Amino acid sequence: HGRLVESGGGLVQAGGSLRLSCAVYGISLDDYAVGWFRQAPGKEREGISCISSGDGSKYYDESVKGRFTVSKGTAKSTVYLPMNSLRAEDTAVYYCSAERRPQGCTIIAGADDHWGQGTRVTVSS
Repeated sequence: HGRLVESGGGLVQAGGSLRLSCAVYGISLDDYAVGWFRQAPGKEREGISCISSGDGSKYYDESVKGRFTVSKGTAKSTVYLPMNSLRAEDTAVYYCSAERRPQGCTIIAGADDHWGQGTRVTVSS
């Protein structure tokens, strides 16, 4: 049974950077695509980025494109999300999810996805 653990959140000033990590246990990133989602206070959860299982193809929502980068670690048990040029509107709890998917990835949450507990990012303006 898969388990995901996010880390790396914190408080940062606008324009600053953070790197989120998603450690994956019990499942293989060769079989699972990983997505990053966030939920701001009072708002719905939204998908922002994902990376596929096979060729590592990536997708970014327009709100983060050019500022965030998703990648897998060399050990293929961790997915990273370095975030640059952070804005106040990036303030949210960030979650990673894993979906068994032979190719591609999606930022639409699925019913069978594995989820982490979230890590809070606060950007002060």
